[in-house]
Amino acid sequence: MSFVTKPSKISLVIGASSVGTLIEWYDFYLFGMLATIISKQFFPSDAGTSALLSTLAIFAAGFIVRPFGALVFGRLGDIIGRKYTFLLTLVLMGGSTFAIGLVPGFATIGWAAPILVLILRLVQGLALGGEYGGAATYVAEHAPANRRGFWTSWIQTTATLGLFLALGVIILIRSNQGVEAFSAEWGGWRYPFWLSIILVVVSILIRMKMSESPMFTKLKSEGKTSTNPLKESFGHKANFKMVLLALFGAVMGQGVIWYTGQFYAQSFIETVCKVEFVQSRNLMLWAILFATPFFVVFGYLSDRIGRKWIMLLGMLLGIVTYRPIYQYFLDATNAKNRIEKIDLANTVTSEKLASVDVKDKTKILVVQKTDTAYSDGAIFSYTKTDTLHIAAEISDINASKIQYVQANPLDANQFDTVLLQLKSSAGLNADSTHIAQVVVLSKSTTPNVLVEKTMDHATYWNLIWLVFVQILYVTMVYGPIAAFLVELFPTKIRYTSMSLPYHIGNGVFGGLVPFLGTLIVEFTKTADKPAGDPLAGLWYPIGVASICLFIGVIYLTNKVDKEVMD
Repeated sequence: MSFVTKPSKISLVIGASSVGTLIEWYDFYLFGMLATIISKQFFPSDAGTSALLSTLAIFAAGFIVRPFGALVFGRLGDIIGRKYTFLLTLVLMGGSTFAIGLVPGFATIGWAAPILVLILRLVQGLALGGEYGGAATYVAEHAPANRRGFWTSWIQTTATLGLFLALGVIILIRSNQGVEAFSAEWGGWRYPFWLSIILVVVSILIRMKMSESPMFTKLKSEGKTSTNPLKESFGHKANFKMVLLALFGAVMGQGVIWYTGQFYAQSFIETVCKVEFVQSRNLMLWAILFATPFFVVFGYLSDRIGRKWIMLLGMLLGIVTYRPIYQYFLDATNAKNRIEKIDLANTVTSEKLASVDVKDKTKILVVQKTDTAYSDGAIFSYTKTDTLHIAAEISDINASKIQYVQANPLDANQFDTVLLQLKSSAGLNADSTHIAQVVVLSKSTTPNVLVEKTMDHATYWNLIWLVFVQILYVTMVYGPIAAFLVELFPTKIRYTSMSLPYHIGNGVFGGLVPFLGTLIVEFTKTADKPAGDPLAGLWYPIGVASICLFIGVIYLTNKVDKEVMD
C-alpha cells in the first residue's frame, strides 16, 4: 500500500520539519564555530594548544553520544510516534544551547566551567541523536514513492543551512562589537547561544500544529507498532545485517566527507593557514550558499538513477582530491611564497605598547604589531607579545610609560635604556608626566606571535571555490542518504533502525574528524619539525571513506525501493 500526499501538504511537512531541524543544527554547530574563543574562556589562559584540543574533545563528545540518543529517542519514536519525539528533542537541544551561553568562564568558576559545558554538550548530542531520524522518517513517510529522494533531500539541506545561519549570526555580532568585546568572558560570542531559545519557541509552535506520519498512524490504528524496537532492530539477524551494511557501506564514509568539507576545512583555514576570522567564515558562507542547492539536485537524481553510485562517487572524489586541495590552502597562504609581492611602502610596524598582566602584576606584556602589505592587496598581520618579568609591582598606578635598562643585544658590556608606552588599567587615567622605573629580571626567550592573514581577492575566491568543491562532495553523499536509509528498514522499527547507523557514522566517525585530524598532526610534531605535517590529519577521513567505498561497491544495491510499507 502506498500513501499519496498532496504537493501543498508535503510542502508544509517539509517546511515544519526543516525549520526545527535547521535550528537544532544551528544550536549544535555554534560550539564548533566558536571553538577557539570557547577554549580561551573555559580553560586556563596559559593552556595553549591543549585548551583547543580539550575544547574539540568536548565538541566531539556531543557527537559520540548521538548514537545513544538515537537508541533512546528512536525507541520512543517507534512506540509513541514521530511527532512528539522530535518535539522533545527540540526542547532539549534548545534548552541546553541556551544554558551554555549562561555558564561563567574559567576565570570565574574554575574547572566547574568546562565540566558544566561538557554536560550540556552531552545533552545536545543526545537530543540531536533523536532529531534527524525523526525528521527524515516523518518526511519520507509523507513523500510519494517516486520522489522520496527529492523530498527528503530538503531535510538534508538543514545541516548545512544551520551551519550557514550560525556563521552568519556570529559574523554579524562580531562585526558590530569588535574583537575584544566579542571575545570577552560575557562578550558577544554568547549572544548566538541566547538567540537559540527564541528560534526554538517558534519552531515548537510550528511543530505542534503538525499531524502524525500517515504510515505510523495506520500501524498504530491496526495495533502493529513495535513493542520492543531495539530488540527487533538489532536482535533479528536480517535487520541487524542491514544496520551494519548502512553503517559501513554508506553512512561511515558520508560522515567523514561531511565533516571534512564543512568543519575540518574551516578549522584548517583558520588555525593552520591563519586566515583572518571574519574572512575565513565569509568564505565558508559563500561556499555553502553556492553548494546547498545541490543537495536537492542529487536527491532528485537519486530518484532517477539510484542512490548508491551518487554517494560512492562523492566519497571517491574526496579520497582522490583532499590532499591536493589542502596543499593548495597551505601554498596560497604561505608567506614564503609571497616574498616577491611584499609592498614595503605600505608595510607598517606599530610602536611597542606595554600592559600589566591582569593576574600577575609582576608581568609586563609588550605588544608590537606588523602589517605586512603585498602588491596584490593581501595583508599579513603579526602581533608579537614579549613577556617581561619585573622585580616588583608598579607602584605608580597613573604612570603612562615604563622605563628599564637592558643589555645591548650586540654588546653585552653596553646597556640600553628602554622607554615604552604603558596601557592604563580600566578606570584609571594615565598621566603623561609619570614614568615608572622597573627592574626587569628576565624576558621570554620565545615571544608569542599571533598571525592573521587577509587574503587578496583572487586567492580568496580560489579558497571559496575549493571549499565549494568539498561541500559539493557533501551534497553527493548526503543528499540521497535519508531516502536510502528509509528504504532499508520496515516502518515499525524505521526510526530506531535508521537512526543508529546514521548517528554512529556521522556522530562518531564524522564528528571525530576535527579532533582526530588535529591530534594526528600533533603526533607528527618533532624538535626538527615543530609544525609537524599539517596534511597528516587528512589520512583519517581518507582512510575511513576508502573502507566505506570498498564495502559499498561490493554490497550496496542501486535499486530504489518504492514500497516502504513493509
